[in-house]
Amino acid sequence: MKRLVLMRHAKTEPWSEGIDDFGRALTPLGHADAKRMAEELVALGWSPERILVSSARRARETCAEAALVFAGEKVRPMESLYLTGVRGLSEAVSQNDGAVTLMVIGHNPGLHDFALTILRESGSLDHRASSRLNEKFPTCCAALFEADEDGPFVPMHFRLVQVLRAKDLRDGDAA
Repeated sequence: MKRLVLMRHAKTEPWSEGIDDFGRALTPLGHADAKRMAEELVALGWSPERILVSSARRARETCAEAALVFAGEKVRPMESLYLTGVRGLSEAVSQNDGAVTLMVIGHNPGLHDFALTILRESGSLDHRASSRLNEKFPTCCAALFEADEDGPFVPMHFRLVQVLRAKDLRDGDAA
């Protein structure tokens, strides 16, 4: 069985004069959420062997926090993932074989659109997860997909299993 985790970068500082979009950093909450999300993925048995990450600062910082929790992953920064759309994400995923669990850390709207495209093609066995994904894809959100086949990564062979949101993992928040 193959697994695909699509994760949006964690909470970032707002855009302002003097800081370009590409260089925006994570907030302290963003750092904590990225680590917490990685811990939840490990607890669920979804630790990735390979991570494709946008080269934008906020995505790299999200990945760095998660990598402190994951064991043995190979990180591949990719400039092409910065603000890419469905086609670019599909190509990146399709070209990365050899891992049982592949993670992509990127940006909206492309990441959300990609997750929705996979959902429309392959569906989900969990109506709540489908509803949550259709609602929105906030910062530090992760969509977990599985494929029954162990062959190459073909995004449309995956079905939605679960959607995790960082705010649901914080102390005191309901899941």
